[in-house]
Amino acid sequence: MDVISTYKYARISARKARDVAREIQGLPVSAALDLLNFTPRKGAFFFSKTVKTALADAENNFELSVDGLFVKSAVVGEGPTFKRFKARARGSAGSIRKRTSHLTVILSNEGAAVEKPAAKSGGAKKANKETSAKKGSDEKASSTGVDEGLGMVYSSPPAEVDDLKLLSGVGPVLEEKLNSAGVYRFEQIANWTEANLRAFDELLSLKGRAEEKGWIAQANSLLKEQNAK
Repeated sequence: MDVISTYKYARISARKARDVAREIQGLPVSAALDLLNFTPRKGAFFFSKTVKTALADAENNFELSVDGLFVKSAVVGEGPTFKRFKARARGSAGSIRKRTSHLTVILSNEGAAVEKPAAKSGGAKKANKETSAKKGSDEKASSTGVDEGLGMVYSSPPAEVDDLKLLSGVGPVLEEKLNSAGVYRFEQIANWTEANLRAFDELLSLKGRAEEKGWIAQANSLLKEQNAK
């Protein structure tokens, strides 16, 4: 059963009152009254009176149980506007509009009340960010590995790869061999040590067929050019 209560000619604009109406829509009566009592808005005062009137009507005239009631609808309609004027410079007058509203609240015991999701706190947002960052680092760690003899290598191609053919003596065939060994970026070669260089020399059977001794310096130079762009 629906119980309707109307507050006419409330001295508040419809736009401001609708902000409060949206908050109590679908809530149980007890939760709606608690929310209105602790909301520092003028519209909360008017809606609190309207909800209490509808609640008293439901109890006394229709003998409905308070526990089963919820706010089925909270509607705000525009009322008449009182026009006033304020004296301004050079004999002019500034218009002042004093707006009014008609508030209508419908309580019902049919159906179920709507539970609004709680807003995320700052701590929850921070925890979500930390979880996302940890997930990203775990994914990166799974795609890259560290070999004492080879340095940093990728187990699968990364999202961004560099053109290794820019290094001296590296052609399409040698680039494919480096990729098969897990080398895709200048950043990897720039962090090589002499031991890593010798390990790749033996792994790829270069044996002086490429100018691999200058790769580390060239990779550092190309990396700086990329960062400067």
